Amino acid sequence: MWLVRVRDIKLIIKLKTMVSTLKNYRTLFIIIFYMSIFTSVFYSGYAEKLFSGDITEIRAFCGSASKPALEESAGIFEEKTGIRVVLYFSGSGTALSQMKLSRKGDLYIPGSPEYMARAAKEGIIDKKTTRIIAYLIPAMLVRKGNPRDIQKLTDLAKPGMRVAIADPESVVIGLYAVEILEKNGLLEAVGKNIVTFSESASKAASLIPLNTVDAVIGWRVFGIWSPDNRLVLLPSDQIPRIAYIPAAVSSFSKNPDAANAFIEFLTGEEGQEIFTRWGYITSEESAFEFSPEAAVGGEYRLPENLSSLLGATK
Repeated sequence: MWLVRVRDIKLIIKLKTMVSTLKNYRTLFIIIFYMSIFTSVFYSGYAEKLFSGDITEIRAFCGSASKPALEESAGIFEEKTGIRVVLYFSGSGTALSQMKLSRKGDLYIPGSPEYMARAAKEGIIDKKTTRIIAYLIPAMLVRKGNPRDIQKLTDLAKPGMRVAIADPESVVIGLYAVEILEKNGLLEAVGKNIVTFSESASKAASLIPLNTVDAVIGWRVFGIWSPDNRLVLLPSDQIPRIAYIPAAVSSFSKNPDAANAFIEFLTGEEGQEIFTRWGYITSEESAFEFSPEAAVGGEYRLPENLSSLLGATK
């Protein structure tokens, strides 16, 4: 009786081993099956196009004031067209220098018409392809709850106030911030309280949630980017200029048709809806509601003694 049980046990163990082996083979078979499907789809589609050069990739050098809307737009554009848009964000001046030095890139999308005018003057863009995507309004950004009770531009001159602006020599909103302070007779008074310069518009916007400053002179759209940001709008008579985000095809582009297609998408109905959702203003009429007397674009020259007027050193 005992011997029979031992044999039975050995048989059961053997059967279990066989079943386990079969399960392993089945798992292996499933893995191989799905890998073969993936490989066939991959190499017959994307990879084949990638290695054959059929997939179009365009590169855009951009001012970071348009970052969230451009990132979303590029993703949707690729889904619809198969054209990949690689975005490089920095200050508009830095982006222009990068394109000029590398002689690469398909699109230039700065944060204001001034830098686009420079690009056109230096032959870096095809001027006739220039289109306006959205408009930018200067404003003040403060912490949630406004603990320093900043209500007007003159409040930035109070003792102990920590103010930040972007680098006025390479970032559009930094240039506009200095202009606003100078035109309102506050450059010296507020300049003493400027504790830092950011290297891009997006980094300027991030300073408030980090609680490293009390106020930032930035774009109105920054208030949409983070729930920790609160906007303090400037009176219309304190805003000398309104900026806009232009786009143009680069003179270095190897895919000008694809680059122009992306511009058409950005300025079309779907692209404009994306920018509106992110808080951008997409019509000149709406922009003038914030400052009816302001100029659109134009030029401003930084004061020669600017460094001596600012508290932070660049």
